[in-house]
Amino acid sequence: MRKIISRSVEETKKIGYRLGKLLEKGDVVCLTGDLGAGKTTFTKSIARGLDVEEDVTSPTFTIINEYDGRLPVYHFDVYRINDIEEMYEIGFEEYFYGEGVCIVEWASKIEEIIPNKHLWIEIRLGDNENSREFYFKPSSNHFKKILEEFDKE
Repeated sequence: MRKIISRSVEETKKIGYRLGKLLEKGDVVCLTGDLGAGKTTFTKSIARGLDVEEDVTSPTFTIINEYDGRLPVYHFDVYRINDIEEMYEIGFEEYFYGEGVCIVEWASKIEEIIPNKHLWIEIRLGDNENSREFYFKPSSNHFKKILEEFDKE
């Protein structure tokens, strides 16, 4: 596990942007954290790192938004998922095992269907209103290498 502390919204955006620059086709990034922890802000900055130019918004009611960037970006917000069957109804496998990058907010709600190869990131509130603690948990050597590259920058 790797811990990164952000002291400001700008630092949080830089962390997400740097991560986005390193992500590759088929990557799944799982975000967890309390309401207001910054999952959507972090997602927006990851998308910027993937060269998404359009405004990234939370798909709270639609479950998924798709964006074009260096790779397709599939942004899931599964906060309102009440039954895992809803994920099957939207064809999640197509996204999780497809050609793009998936970013899943509230991933713990659907943990049982998350691919074995993923990057789990828990976001916690820090010691002030703009401070955040990021706990990166790579599930594979691929994501360990991404974090090693991340550390070099």
